[in-house]
Amino acid sequence: MKTIKRSIVAALGIALLTPLTNSYAQDVTTLNFQTHHSSSSLQGEALIRFADLANEMSGGSLDIKMHTDSAVVKASEAFESASMGIIDGDATGAGYITVKSSLQFYGDIMGGYNTPHELIGWYKDGGGLELANELYHKFDMHLVGVFVATPEALSSTTELAGIEDIDGWKFRSPPGMESEIFASLGAGPVVMPFGEVFTAMSTGTVSGADASTLAVNKGLGLYDIAEHATYPGFHSMPIEHVAMNLEKWNSLSEAEQQILRSALDTIALEIVQDSTMLDRQAAVELRQEGVTLHDWSEEDRQVFREAAQAVWEDWSTRSPEAKAAYDSHIAYMTKIGILE
Repeated sequence: MKTIKRSIVAALGIALLTPLTNSYAQDVTTLNFQTHHSSSSLQGEALIRFADLANEMSGGSLDIKMHTDSAVVKASEAFESASMGIIDGDATGAGYITVKSSLQFYGDIMGGYNTPHELIGWYKDGGGLELANELYHKFDMHLVGVFVATPEALSSTTELAGIEDIDGWKFRSPPGMESEIFASLGAGPVVMPFGEVFTAMSTGTVSGADASTLAVNKGLGLYDIAEHATYPGFHSMPIEHVAMNLEKWNSLSEAEQQILRSALDTIALEIVQDSTMLDRQAAVELRQEGVTLHDWSEEDRQVFREAAQAVWEDWSTRSPEAKAAYDSHIAYMTKIGILE
């Protein structure tokens, strides 16, 4: 069914954009994007599909190349490299832009939204995309759009049955808000690159990790070491973006810009569906293998949310742009009933 659906989407896109194929001696715009994901990962495959779909829908006017595995520059340098024109587009996420604190509200609203659809809804219906581009444009970048997988799972060699088990827990953490939230709960976050997680857990440098979704963690082999995980996830849902050099974006035709948005919207929906399915399959297999999956109580989740909200508020004071994003998130979460 997925294959049929994707064929229909591609066919509709080509039919709607047929005029692009009728120009003579058509110029081809080549765009080089980079993602940190591997070509075989869920997100990596989806981003390659985004490029292929956009190329096909353009009728040959676009030639988007998606470079995987941080092949050109480090993940933490992709945004700035694109803004400088070294590459044309960044397919990582605002969470990797650690030097720009105002962008953290576009990276991961820890403890906030419950589902990918809610978070994407803020961008689509809550004014998030327009607000983000007011900021992205200041860095000579344009945010084409975002995608989000299922909430992530914490992995650990020690029990993670509830909030009390966080106290003293030393684990791999990405930079930004997350480290501060967990530290406020008594944990010992250790910031390190994603690729070092398995080694760090194997050697006992850390006893756990906030790496990715349950299925991705399983694929990394983390549960060959860790016997505990939180599932369903609740604490983190990183926002991944496709962003372009602003001058390059403005050089595209309106039809080509719409092609990029449509291709990204397509993979965003597919990622939610595929990630949900893969997590469910992983949960069944891990339970059979003896891994304990901890579904935190609503009371424990609320303690985490309150700690997260205190950190959000603190980060909102760090720049006018951060305050604007914070206020917008709070308004939207209140509107859809996440906050009262």
